[in-house]
Amino acid sequence: MKHDGVALFPGSFDPFTNGHLDLTERGALLFDRVVVAVAHNPAKTSLFTPEERVDMIRDSVKKLKNVSVMHFAGLVVDCARKVGAQTLIRGLRAVSDFEFEFQMALMNRRLQPGLEIVFLMPDQEYTYLNSTLVKEVAKHGGRVRGLVPATVERRLLQRYGRRPAGRGKV
Repeated sequence: MKHDGVALFPGSFDPFTNGHLDLTERGALLFDRVVVAVAHNPAKTSLFTPEERVDMIRDSVKKLKNVSVMHFAGLVVDCARKVGAQTLIRGLRAVSDFEFEFQMALMNRRLQPGLEIVFLMPDQEYTYLNSTLVKEVAKHGGRVRGLVPATVERRLLQRYGRRPAGRGKV
């Protein structure tokens, strides 16, 4: 059953993984519109700029007609207000994610009463996956195919000075 309204899926997405894509697809089935919002934190060193992340995500979700991508700085609740989102989508991979996400959900509700937070679980094949792990694997020459969308794989290989290999290697 699709819910009326806009859902915001915020995150740093540095880089966007197949787990993020899975959650975006799930959100697109549930809501009229999903906005993937790339957080920009100037105090944090990222591998990709917000603009690069937005470009990669746009390419990754182009088949999802009710999904748009943007970047923002500041509070998530301000971004939600700006795009007219009534709901935040957050992913839970494991029990260890719950405590942090629960605290953030309560703070966001305090800052914007009425904002709903929906927790979605990715497919089980992505429960171990996170952006930091993907960057480490790519940095040290490991295979990232199947962990990230193809456009992200290409950009990771370029960033670490590697060329895409044949089907058997990455």
